[in-house]
Amino acid sequence: MELNKNYNPKDFEKRIYDEWEQNKYFEAHPNDKKLPYTIVMPPPNITGQLHIGHALNQTLQDAIIRFKRMQGYEALWLPGTDHASIATEVKIVEKIMKEEGKTKQDLGREVFLERAWDWKNAYGNRIVEQIKRLGSSCDWSKLAFTMDERCSKAVMHVFVKLYEKGLIYRGSRIINWCPCCKTALSDAEVEYSDEDSFFWHLRYQVKDSDQYITVATTRPETMLGDTAVAVNPKDNRYTDIIGKTVILPLLNKEIPVVADSYVDMEFGTGAVKITPAHDPNDFEVGLRHNLPVVRVMNDDGSMNELAGKYCGLDRFEARKVIVADLEACGALVKIEPHAHNVGHCYRCHSTVEPIISKQWFVSMESLAKPAIAAVKDKSIKFIPKRFTKIYYNWMENIKDWCISRQLWWGHMIPAYYCDECGEVVVSAEAPTKCPKCGCTSFKQDEDVLDTWFSSALWPFSTLGYPDKTPELDYFYPTNTLITAYDIIFFWVARMIFSGIEHVGKIPFSDVMIHGIVRDAEGRKMSKSLGNGIDPLEIIDTYGADTLRFSLINGVSAGNDTRYSTDKIEGTRNFINKLWNASRFVLMNAEGVKIKDIGECKLTVADKWIISRLNETIKSVTLNMEKYEIGLASSIAYSFLWYDFCDWYIELSKPALYSENEQAKTDTLSVLVYVLEQSLKLLHPIIPFITEEIYQNIPSTKGSIMVSDYPTYNKKFTYRKDKNDAETVMLIIKELRNLRAQVNAPMSKKIDLYVVTSNRKLVNKTSSYIEKLAGVNSIKFVDNKGDITEKVLSVMLPEFEIYVPLGDLVDIEQELARLKGELAKVEKEIAFFEGKLNNPGFVAKAPKAVVDGERAKLAKNIEVKEKLLASIKEYEN
Repeated sequence: MELNKNYNPKDFEKRIYDEWEQNKYFEAHPNDKKLPYTIVMPPPNITGQLHIGHALNQTLQDAIIRFKRMQGYEALWLPGTDHASIATEVKIVEKIMKEEGKTKQDLGREVFLERAWDWKNAYGNRIVEQIKRLGSSCDWSKLAFTMDERCSKAVMHVFVKLYEKGLIYRGSRIINWCPCCKTALSDAEVEYSDEDSFFWHLRYQVKDSDQYITVATTRPETMLGDTAVAVNPKDNRYTDIIGKTVILPLLNKEIPVVADSYVDMEFGTGAVKITPAHDPNDFEVGLRHNLPVVRVMNDDGSMNELAGKYCGLDRFEARKVIVADLEACGALVKIEPHAHNVGHCYRCHSTVEPIISKQWFVSMESLAKPAIAAVKDKSIKFIPKRFTKIYYNWMENIKDWCISRQLWWGHMIPAYYCDECGEVVVSAEAPTKCPKCGCTSFKQDEDVLDTWFSSALWPFSTLGYPDKTPELDYFYPTNTLITAYDIIFFWVARMIFSGIEHVGKIPFSDVMIHGIVRDAEGRKMSKSLGNGIDPLEIIDTYGADTLRFSLINGVSAGNDTRYSTDKIEGTRNFINKLWNASRFVLMNAEGVKIKDIGECKLTVADKWIISRLNETIKSVTLNMEKYEIGLASSIAYSFLWYDFCDWYIELSKPALYSENEQAKTDTLSVLVYVLEQSLKLLHPIIPFITEEIYQNIPSTKGSIMVSDYPTYNKKFTYRKDKNDAETVMLIIKELRNLRAQVNAPMSKKIDLYVVTSNRKLVNKTSSYIEKLAGVNSIKFVDNKGDITEKVLSVMLPEFEIYVPLGDLVDIEQELARLKGELAKVEKEIAFFEGKLNNPGFVAKAPKAVVDGERAKLAKNIEVKEKLLASIKEYEN
């Protein structure tokens, strides 16, 4: 088998991935002869399709797991998908409505869940197949799903355990409610954004007086649920009315004036309306003063019967009507523009309503403390370190976690209510008899658990917890979590406290945070901007390796990356260069018995490339270990493109095309060695092309992905030879630059006069200089005075190099050309000087235009000086 003339990833990517799977190279099992290395995949939603963010995350994870596998670890990358309660239920509800014109209530829970599982089985693994196209080397034999039997067992066990410890409770609290999805949301599921709105200033009359208290609100529709007005007990303005009542406008209801230190005397009038059912701070004030809790809104965001005549109106429609009525009755003092943070549902983006509701909660205070300590004592490290602040900020200010959702798709809460006496029984299995009254009839709680409740258990539920499995014992704690910065509190924090609480060990030691993929202009990709990129289309056009490398090359951990067609094309050029260089090496190596480089007689160039390879191995490995994968790929890119392709392959040609068979074999052996090691270095990042080329190298066996990763070897330093080679390369570069300055093609051979004390180096590398700089002959002289011809010079440390002018150009012809160029430039200078000496132009033209003309004049003057210098050089 040999490499095709042109790189075409469609020829081999699927075939190679199938071979990897068939040979079970991705699988990992408890192995007492190896150290484990584990990554758990952030489970994509079953509703999802592969997007560019997935592609970045998958590439980073795959690069690390392949790297560790090649280093000899028993490397497990455990894949899975998330049931995504809200997102999936919305999809299925839309499908049923579109196809059958029915709601989920029309179907009933049992039938709806049958449809949901049918949908999951039909579409749920679509993203898995898409991930495979990226080359992800997951252990698919361990593919998990947050609602599979194994994970569900862990969820039930943990819920019961926390309930029995008093860390899960059911109570009425202010929660975030999405009227569109009709479910509770945790604090982490609310996205905040600044919105322009208003402060409506309202006045409430003190009963039996002509005195008024003015309060302000951003949600006037909630005033119908007011049960008090609060003032600060130290505020002398209100001392005389504390304990009295005011009349609630529109409803003409008496509510008390209470004193509470929560009120800021400096803000507004120093008086605030208290609505315990619709504001978390007001709820706390209500508890302290034993105020009634009046909820005036339904689950769908409409006003309820306690809202009086506004019953049935949508909350925002009710706001307009209520404001109008307040104005009509004289209770509206003023409306003041006000920008403030408004919460939105992270799924449907509707405005979230803080509302009183009976829900299930996890008590967070005792769980948060050890999770904070694990990061503070560096048991868990965030990379980059700056993301630790986000974690601390969330965990140190954490509130109890609302875990119940008013949905049907998900893990049903394992709480059962006795039909006879109402006793609550929490159990992983349905109870058969009420412990209080003996009744045998129960109704299970209809709510499901927050999706993140099951995701929080992911690092250990997927390994068999709560059972003591060999996999859990060997692979847990995992090593590295690789995830985007937007789910540090959604997921990362919850995994940390869950692992510590339930397994007694941290879930991972390193958390590598990456940024998001933006467009070429730095904008976030979105449907509204129309700038989204389908990674599968990129794979179809360019191949998976091109996409992978373009996403991570040069990107630092934690920073966003920009996607652009130019970057893709640049990467494609690199991949092509690697392909063509490999073809060159393999074609020349055909039929040649490749030797171990320890058996070869190495030239200066050989030792230089081996030394550079050695340095590159050290640097790439160090950066991979530090999760600086973008920098590692950039270093490998530089070595392949510049050192190997641009320099060493060219330096090898004199030996390859010589009659000296030993030199030819030795050089080919070095070429093959460097190519093979380079492929291994690059394999974690671009796995397909490296595998295809590797399998075409005659001296290799098996798959590159289970070969040994290159290691630094001090004996390959070759410091003196490396310096010598780089000196010769500098000479070649300067001679090429000289040619470029006088437009002399490489086909025009030149002679060199060299003044140096290091003639030995020039003699042993003369074949390189002659081949790569187009040199005909090299003559040593003691000084420039020994040269009788007109020459151009190259001055370097230890070397003076002189090139006869006649070798490079026809002097008379070049002088004529230069003088012609000079005439053109002088004409341009006169034009711009005339323009800029015109007071009318300078006064009337925009400053940017005038500055532009001055820049053009300066540029032409600079060109004139260079031309005059060149003319002088030729005439002297």
